[in-house]
Amino acid sequence: MTSPGSVVPGTTGAPLHPRWKRVLGWSGPVPRPRHGHRAVAIKELMVVFGGGNEGIVDELHVYNTATNQWFIPAVRGDIPPGCAAYGFVCDGTRLLAFGGMVEYGKYSNDLYELQASRWEWKKLKPKAPKSGAPPCPRLGHSFSLVGNKCYLFGGLANDSEDPKNNIPRYLNDLYTLELRPGSSIVGWDIPVTYGVLPPPRESHTAVVYTEKATKKSRLVIYGGMSGCRLGDLWTLDIGMKVISLAVTHVIRQDGTTTASRAYCCCFF
Repeated sequence: MTSPGSVVPGTTGAPLHPRWKRVLGWSGPVPRPRHGHRAVAIKELMVVFGGGNEGIVDELHVYNTATNQWFIPAVRGDIPPGCAAYGFVCDGTRLLAFGGMVEYGKYSNDLYELQASRWEWKKLKPKAPKSGAPPCPRLGHSFSLVGNKCYLFGGLANDSEDPKNNIPRYLNDLYTLELRPGSSIVGWDIPVTYGVLPPPRESHTAVVYTEKATKKSRLVIYGGMSGCRLGDLWTLDIGMKVISLAVTHVIRQDGTTTASRAYCCCFF
C-alpha cells in the first residue's frame, strides 16, 4: 500500500495522492450484488462474469468507464455455466476463464475462451501435460498471464465424489498454459521449479511484475487460506528457462508486518 504523498518506487515526478470516489449516476442493466466474481479490463471496458448470490451467477455484464454505462452483450457459442472463484485473464480482446465452483461442493476444470470482439464463447480442450495429469477441478486458484502463457497456481479441490460431502484439499501445484496468437491454445505443461514450494493455499492473490531494465518477470503470490489465513509472500522468477522460487516477507515502512488474510487483492 502506498502511503499518502509517497512516490512509487522506480518512478519519478510528483508524489501520488490516491483518492477513492464512489461511482454514481450510471445507466443500463446493473449487475446484482455478488461475491466471488472476476473482472478484467479491455481498454475502457470492464468485463464482469459469474460470482455468487443465492446460488452461482451466470451473467456477463460490461461497464463502459468512458460513458458510465452498463450493458449486457448478446453472447453466443459455448456459453459456460455460472461459476465463482475461478481464474480470469485477458489477452488482447480475448478472455480466458478456468475452473471455479459451478455449484456448492462441485468444482470445475473447464477452460473457456471469450472473443470480446464478437462476444462469442468457445470451450477449449487443451492437451494434457507430457509429465503428468491436467489440473484437477478447483476453486480459489490464481491464473496469471505472462507473455504467451498463463500460470495456474494452487486452489482448493474437493476429494469427495458427493458434492454434499465436502473433503477439502488445498493445492500448491503449478501449471502453465501456452496460448496461440489471437485464438485457441496449445496445452498444459508442468514446469520444473527449484527452491521451497509455497504451502498449499486458496483465495490468495498473484500479480505479475516485469522489470523494465532486464525485462525479467516475476509472479508474486501473497496470503490466502489453508485452514487458517496466511500472510506470507512468495516470488516465482519466470524470466529464466528453469523456474526458481524465493521466499520474502511482507514488511511495512515502519517495520511492522501485515496481518494474515485471505480474499485480498493486489495489483501493480
